[in-house]
Amino acid sequence: MRSRRLSLLLALTLLPLLASGGETVRVLVQSSPLAGSQYYAASELWSQIRTGDRLELVREADNRHDRNAVRVEWKGRQLGYVPRAENRAVARALDAGEKLEARVSKLRQDPDPWRRVEFEVFLLL
Repeated sequence: MRSRRLSLLLALTLLPLLASGGETVRVLVQSSPLAGSQYYAASELWSQIRTGDRLELVREADNRHDRNAVRVEWKGRQLGYVPRAENRAVARALDAGEKLEARVSKLRQDPDPWRRVEFEVFLLL
């Protein structure tokens, strides 16, 4: 957790200098398994999802189970959530209006739903 905060801090302080040329810089701030995929549309959409596909991160500040909840969607369909143990930095960045991008990084046929889909979150500078 501390390393994520440090990488986010580094990105926020040093990398804007690199982006001064007008180009967008993508900084990897988190790589996570998809939480709760067995309860949402991931199984139904499995054959359509590809590595590299863009995901939407939707803040659920009023979620009664987790005040830092961040829903993960693919083409408007909920796939699951950013894991509770890893969602605080993403929730704060979304609340602060930071530009984030998420993409599918790994897909596996695995009996453990926590190992089926992994995704990466990037800060756009």
